[in-house]
Amino acid sequence: MQRYFAYKKENDNFILEEYDTHHITKVMRLNIGDFIEVVYDSICYECEIVNVSKNIMVKKIKEIQRLEKEFGEITLVIPVLKEFKMDLILQKATELGIDNIIPIRTERSVVKIDSKKEEKKLERWKSIVKEASEQSKRLTIPNISNIKDIKDLKNIDGDKIICSTREPKNNLKIFLQKHNKYDKMLLVVGPEGGFTLKEENTFMENGFIPVTLGKNIMRVETVPLFCLSAIMYEFME
Repeated sequence: MQRYFAYKKENDNFILEEYDTHHITKVMRLNIGDFIEVVYDSICYECEIVNVSKNIMVKKIKEIQRLEKEFGEITLVIPVLKEFKMDLILQKATELGIDNIIPIRTERSVVKIDSKKEEKKLERWKSIVKEASEQSKRLTIPNISNIKDIKDLKNIDGDKIICSTREPKNNLKIFLQKHNKYDKMLLVVGPEGGFTLKEENTFMENGFIPVTLGKNIMRVETVPLFCLSAIMYEFME
């Protein structure tokens, strides 16, 4: 069954967004009496469609899945990138179980987004992670923050790592073996061309540990997927 996220609950009925109504009726060609999966408050229910108006309404039939997290909360910090690369990272990171995403401004970021366009970009990014969450059968949608500066990350708690091309020895595998239990982890990925020395030093001064990913230099869109795959493999039960 197709999965959707409800934004409102009324007794045993869930209300879906207008966009979901279009997908259900025009793409999936479902109608009143058909069944779908609906996630609300990290619980998935089997539901029956009872109304196909502007905001579709479904009736709860039974609970079929609850959130049981295998490991701690992971936050991905990425620079604002060109649309294709940003979309790819958001989609695949969601499939790989990321909890939070923080886009940041960096000196070498090719894309510069002014405050007038930021809200529209955030809406697009949130739509991407929502669809990826539905496709991958998640029970949560990753949170995406407003675009931040590096200095804004100073007081965030957790085990903090930054992917570095300057670090020669401390690789991701060693770090994960030393931090085999964690509540929160922050993973920072740099832009095309990497962070400047000043930026990397700022991260390190604020408690971020530099790690190497090996001898090969990866494209920026490859790095978070490599890291998240390694983290998932290391900690999954």
